[in-house]
Amino acid sequence: MADNPKPKSPLPGEEMPVERRMLLAFGLVGVVLLVSQYLYSPTAPQNTGAKQTKPATTQQAAPPAGTPPPATVALETGTAPVVASREQLTTIDTEVFRIVFSNHGGVVKSWQLKAYKGSNGKPLELVNEASSAKAWYPFAFLYEGTKPATDTNFSYFVPTVTDGGLGLRYEFSDGRTRAIKSFRFGRNTYLFDTITELTSGGTGIPHMLAWRGGFGDRTAYAAGSTMRTLYFDIGQNKLVEQEGKVAKDGPATIGGTYSFAGIEDTYFLGVFLPLDKKPVRLQTLNDSVQLTEGEGDTSVIGVGVGGDARNEFQVFVGPKDIDLMRRVNPKLEGAVDFGWFTVIAKPIFLALHWLHDNWVPNYGWCIIILTLAINMLLLPLKISGMQGMKKMSALQPEIQQINEKYKSIALTDPRKAQQNEEIMALYKKNGVNPLGAGCFPLLLQIPFFFAFYKVLSVVIELRGAEWFWINDLSHFDPLYLLPVVMVATQFILQRMTPNTTVDPAQQRMMQFMPLMFGFFFFKASAGLVLYWLTSNLVGVAQQMFINRITPVPVAATASVVPAKQPAKTKIRK
Repeated sequence: MADNPKPKSPLPGEEMPVERRMLLAFGLVGVVLLVSQYLYSPTAPQNTGAKQTKPATTQQAAPPAGTPPPATVALETGTAPVVASREQLTTIDTEVFRIVFSNHGGVVKSWQLKAYKGSNGKPLELVNEASSAKAWYPFAFLYEGTKPATDTNFSYFVPTVTDGGLGLRYEFSDGRTRAIKSFRFGRNTYLFDTITELTSGGTGIPHMLAWRGGFGDRTAYAAGSTMRTLYFDIGQNKLVEQEGKVAKDGPATIGGTYSFAGIEDTYFLGVFLPLDKKPVRLQTLNDSVQLTEGEGDTSVIGVGVGGDARNEFQVFVGPKDIDLMRRVNPKLEGAVDFGWFTVIAKPIFLALHWLHDNWVPNYGWCIIILTLAINMLLLPLKISGMQGMKKMSALQPEIQQINEKYKSIALTDPRKAQQNEEIMALYKKNGVNPLGAGCFPLLLQIPFFFAFYKVLSVVIELRGAEWFWINDLSHFDPLYLLPVVMVATQFILQRMTPNTTVDPAQQRMMQFMPLMFGFFFFKASAGLVLYWLTSNLVGVAQQMFINRITPVPVAATASVVPAKQPAKTKIRK
């Protein structure tokens, strides 16, 4: 469309994203552990399937899932006026889509993915009807420079259904402006072909195809913040994702040679794949629209792709299914972002996928089984870490004696360094690494925690996965039972873990750690809490085993020499 409404800033008062809450939780725990060890002990030395449906008209042989439809034939040309008198709706019904087109602009008014439901339990609707007044509908034209004499976004095209109900051709001409839009779908694929042409006075008008007003699951929590535009730059060989803020001052347009360009949210993707290697223009927009009925306007990203007077694309609109995207274009796989811990997260996803497909067809039980396996693999490291904690616990009386000896000495006094030297000598004599012994059990779990978090946050297979009373493991537990039980097991595990300090203040501080974790896990995805809860239960069993096989070490006592007092100076009278 020609006019782009000025976007508003995101709504204030949004809750902190879960990922930041988790980072903050572990950060606070790490700070408490490190600071407490600095205060109470020395610093360490520096070293998809869907049900088959009938086509709109005559049936054709179904191609294999994931294969592209046959190439679209070249569009016809002509100059005679071609105008419809009223709005006509056309429905394209395939095994994966139900799409309602309107000849009023040749746009899409409804786009449902049959195999998926929204967070509200209704069929997933990709088109935001509430935004149409401001942002119009998907596949409207966007103009960068010259505009046609007639804005065809509000003209009545003449529709022609082709290919046994799987193709649709729109044509408009008023003697000055001529526009053609062609769509051709496959019966069992998320890929389709589209060709658009636009001329005015016989001159080609460069244009882009738009998708504005929101994309994906608009009923999800903080849906607007999960939407991005994206493209894969062939020259730089990298995937680039853009947030709506790039268009805060108006539409932001770039151009280049791209493998694909389009729009996404966490679980769904709509991208245009050029059929040649010609440069493509991509425009990112930021519209202030209503995402769901009854709510206020929010800042929502939009996209336009094209740039020529004649644009020809294959288009993928569907789930971020890694196997499916890999078959369409291997570069699309990067749209599933596993974050910093990809080296751990991706194997975890593949393991969950294999367990689900070959052993237990429920992702909740798959998470439990995989958590058990991970904890068993880490058991030797846990035993080593717990042995260090026991050694450190046995040294606490000796450390307390040293601290008592120097407690009257100011921190700025050079003799305070002797305190650290004596305690480090005690650690060295007993083979203890104070940082490793105190933080090791927590540090061991952090990579797996964030790997599980990313898998549960971005993998379409876990969206809507059920387990007992939980309807979606990627969302928080609606009854909050898992977080409560998790906090209880965290307390039990903490009571069983060797105490590495005798300082009462530090002990009280550590007792509040489970409550702090409970606060941060309160709204975390149920699958993530299930992983941590299972880890706690396994940890309790392993701690009982470790306590049984590991004797309490006897500290090698260091001689405690009283601190030297400064020599008194005699004053002669």
